[in-house]
Amino acid sequence: MATKTWFITGTSRGFGREWAQAALKRGDNVAATARSVDALSGLVDTYGDAVLALELDVTDRAADFDAVARAHDHFGRLDVVVNNAGYGLFGAIEEVSEEQARAQIETNLFGALWVTQAALPYLREQRSGHIIQVSSIGGIAAFAGIGLYHASKWGLEGFSEALAQEVAEFGIHVTLVEPGGFDTDWRGSSAVRAEPIEAYEDARRQVADRRAQLPQGRTDATGAAILQIVDAEDPPLRVFFGAPPLQIAKERYAQRLKTWEEWNDLSVAAQGG
Repeated sequence: MATKTWFITGTSRGFGREWAQAALKRGDNVAATARSVDALSGLVDTYGDAVLALELDVTDRAADFDAVARAHDHFGRLDVVVNNAGYGLFGAIEEVSEEQARAQIETNLFGALWVTQAALPYLREQRSGHIIQVSSIGGIAAFAGIGLYHASKWGLEGFSEALAQEVAEFGIHVTLVEPGGFDTDWRGSSAVRAEPIEAYEDARRQVADRRAQLPQGRTDATGAAILQIVDAEDPPLRVFFGAPPLQIAKERYAQRLKTWEEWNDLSVAAQGG
């Protein structure tokens, strides 16, 4: 199998770090980005010239274009672009500040958009490539207490589905990876929490109790899975990581179909003559 060149955002920890290591271990090249290159020193020390460490804040569109260009110039091509950088914003809709809401969308949605736009000219020219968008079960189902996080991931899902249709003729694949709960730092030090309002404590507790009952996936088990996806001749547009998401999706889509069908007479009437 030919050596692939990856561009991965958010490579300091979590999925980004695990997938970078999986690619490097099998002999691929990786342009790894993080807010601080110091966080990437372990990769560079272990894998040497196969790693290009880049400091990047994905909310800076010009910096995204520059980083992608540097990676392409350094390795000569790009095969896999992974938009992994992001974080969780915890807070009910009423609790979230304007600054917190804008920062969430800037990172999780616009950051992925800018990197995608930066990479597409190179992928179109070579008529191949694979864009991996790290979404979430929260990209198709919403839960109380993380509404703006959901907004960012639902936006990612929407533009990526459209993107897949736009670039198929150029031999470019798009895959939305939708993990359930994993042992990443998503709820830890990387998370942002809004100032709580007491009225929402019951809703917060119910969500926390349900989350505690779900099994946690191991990030170190996902490396082989991501390699299988990028090596597939016909990779999926969407794929869950973890066991719980499929059941959650079945329940949510059944509820949606039931509601749409129940109100279909009104829907048809609203069309007019």
